[in-house]
Amino acid sequence: MFERFTKNARVVVQEAVAHADGAGAPAVDAEHMLLALLDHEGTRASFALASLGVAGERKESVRDAVTEARRRAGLSQAETDALAGLGIDVSEIVARVEEVHGVGAMSGDRRDKGSWSGRRPFSRAAKQTLEKSLRIAVAHGDRHIGDEHILLALTVRPGLSTELLAGHGVTYESLTRVLYGSGEAKAG
Repeated sequence: MFERFTKNARVVVQEAVAHADGAGAPAVDAEHMLLALLDHEGTRASFALASLGVAGERKESVRDAVTEARRRAGLSQAETDALAGLGIDVSEIVARVEEVHGVGAMSGDRRDKGSWSGRRPFSRAAKQTLEKSLRIAVAHGDRHIGDEHILLALTVRPGLSTELLAGHGVTYESLTRVLYGSGEAKAG
């Protein structure tokens, strides 16, 4: 499947691996792909994000939200709210764990677990995102998988990335209008 990726999509995957490496994460997650997409400039995905108002400070707020969610062991806000409804204060749990084990202890991003040898694996969510990007490309009649297809895939797979993007007005429907819609701004 990787041979069908455009140069920009390959760079996104490689930068996602770099984000995971930098964080000391045990695997590349969908959120690492989102961070890599936010780093890109001059691509279809970056144009689409900018067209939907995710640029500058808003881009940084998405980045900060990813970091904060990873501190909560990757729990989305919806999951955190559901636990609060059961009387479980996730912020209190995170504070207690970090008090004992250090900041970021719940993220799984532990740099002190020794050096990594070999290839960093992709999480189930990351694999599903890449598979979904292929399906989306095919559904739109595209022969190659671009970074815009990865971004579209991140908006349809349930999870943290979808929630964070939707919170900033980036949904599958809004991206599709920008990327493929007629009579509106199209990502070129």
